[in-house]
Amino acid sequence: MSTQNRIYLDHAATSWPKSDAVIDAMNQYIQSCGAAAGRGAYHAAAEADGIVSRVRRDVAALIHAADPSCVSFHSNGTTALNAAIHGLLRKGDHVVVSAAEHNSVLRPLHDLTEQKKIELTIVPVDRQGVVDAERMLSAVTSATKLVALTHASNVTGAIQPVEAVAEGMRHCSGHLLVDAAQTFGVREIDVSVGIDLLAAPGHKASAGPLGTAFLYVEPKIQDAILPLFHGGTGSRSESLAMPTSMPTKLEAGNLNVHALAGWAAALQELREESVERRGQISCELARLLHEGLAELDHVRVFGKPGTLATASILIDDLSPGDTAAILDAEFGVETRAGWHCAALIHDYLGSEPHG
Repeated sequence: MSTQNRIYLDHAATSWPKSDAVIDAMNQYIQSCGAAAGRGAYHAAAEADGIVSRVRRDVAALIHAADPSCVSFHSNGTTALNAAIHGLLRKGDHVVVSAAEHNSVLRPLHDLTEQKKIELTIVPVDRQGVVDAERMLSAVTSATKLVALTHASNVTGAIQPVEAVAEGMRHCSGHLLVDAAQTFGVREIDVSVGIDLLAAPGHKASAGPLGTAFLYVEPKIQDAILPLFHGGTGSRSESLAMPTSMPTKLEAGNLNVHALAGWAAALQELREESVERRGQISCELARLLHEGLAELDHVRVFGKPGTLATASILIDDLSPGDTAAILDAEFGVETRAGWHCAALIHDYLGSEPHG
């Protein structure tokens, strides 16, 4: 497929194009190393171990986590969020979420609710897709085990009041899970504000390849997290039980080392550019897009310019699917159409029936 005439605007799904450094790092690993991490005592295996350790340190530094072992790797953000949700929750627990959440959070919680294992409270959002922190905290009860909140909406780009919710949660027995899928790499994140669990993919704003994601688990709750998957870990192999320490307890099976090699290169580029600078550039581009779209008749723009590089639109008498098809076929503009895997937020945005 030719890339010459492509105008790629689907970065909320995954970043593209990947840098030459990312591609070169992946090729280098595949061609020259190729070993599994945590499995061998030879030189190439040690090289693979080094790649994994490097990314773990880099991710920990970016989220201001003191101990890199608090960071486990997963195949995607959905798996990381499921590891947190299924690992922490037990029968009878209560969970609070916002209506802005992605299906990566809503669907596992819905499934647990359908099985009558948990009770779920969904807190409404405003017309911009923002949840009120006080309203969210008021939904917390003595039975609340988990409050899950996206750092930013993938539909409107609205930044959620994570810090305010985290501060309020300090006085509760429950734990805070933050979905940073849209912000990791373009917004500063500091888990020390009171974030107990933080999940994000590596292929979006941090510009790594698909197949990369992490879950941060605060040390004080690590013993409470049960593994989502069981299998080989390369350590304590004499035992039929999974290891009990992080990150190994959450990393059954081989890690995707060639993707992690690419992510390592992407994170190096991010450090050189800085999260702040990348965020500023992307927000400025989104602001210009917002302003241009706002001048068009019959076009409704969702979200506030300057918050995150996300813009969603509706055109009168034209479905999102048809809009996306026309943009692609006639202009080479590649966008995402539909519900964006976040169906509940559309009830508050007034963007039904097609998203």
